[in-house]
Amino acid sequence: MEYHNPVLLKETVDGLNINPDGVYVDVTFGGGGHSREILSRLGSRGKLFAFDQDEDALANVINDDRFTLINENFRFIKRFLRFHGIKKVDGILADLGVSSHQFDVAERGFSTRFDALLDMRMSQKSELSAYHVVNEYDETSLRRVFFDYGELKNAPALARTILEAREKNPIRNTEQLKNVLAKYLPAHKSNKILAQIYQAIRIEVNQEMEVLKEFLQQSLEILEENGRLSVISYHSLEDRLVKRFMRNGLFEGEPERDFFGNFTVPFKIIQKLIVPTEAEIAVNNRARSAKLRVAEKV
Repeated sequence: MEYHNPVLLKETVDGLNINPDGVYVDVTFGGGGHSREILSRLGSRGKLFAFDQDEDALANVINDDRFTLINENFRFIKRFLRFHGIKKVDGILADLGVSSHQFDVAERGFSTRFDALLDMRMSQKSELSAYHVVNEYDETSLRRVFFDYGELKNAPALARTILEAREKNPIRNTEQLKNVLAKYLPAHKSNKILAQIYQAIRIEVNQEMEVLKEFLQQSLEILEENGRLSVISYHSLEDRLVKRFMRNGLFEGEPERDFFGNFTVPFKIIQKLIVPTEAEIAVNNRARSAKLRVAEKV
């Protein structure tokens, strides 16, 4: 399987402050680049567990006694680590978003570059696909998807147009979807708008926001004291959740204060936001929107 270079490789793994004898988790294994870097810093007693729900990633499994690859969604991180006898870990790494491999395989339907069946499932075992969202969601639900996950102001018009089109014939592939929505895709910014539309559908198909929330909450439970959480996000919806949770352990609002007006926070922010250099972006275009945040459990 062809996988591109991992984004912010050194910075993300540096953020974990690796203990050679520690236990670490890479919840987005993909091509295994971040996992290999972690293993290179572990001693003989260290352990690394990796998660990836995409069956394609199994082709990249690392032959190392210290390594275990779990073919599951990382929303189940606590359950599957316990299955392997692990209750606490020293660090967790997450490189969120779609892998380069998934974008590059046309039939997966993730990329605006190719005509493919409406799929967009990160796990081929999932029943919900982009086809179901586009052809079976009611107008209110479609409007929610485009507005909440694509941040598209014309979400009502997009939803209504899709409903009118599918009454005549099902919308089966990405090219048909583009044609149905053509009047909302002016030439000078069609790629940007299409990317927002695809992002919205993909997030809904894979329940990405719900998964991220569940993962972050569990990470707090399973991290050892002084354990590190190192997370790369690719769009503002993800980054907002990560930033807020690292700041105060919540996704909305502020924590309750005690009698003296103080509140306890679960994490200490290790360093300011890290973004790729121009040199890395030139080599790996996927890195252009990456944002890395690192926090330590207190």
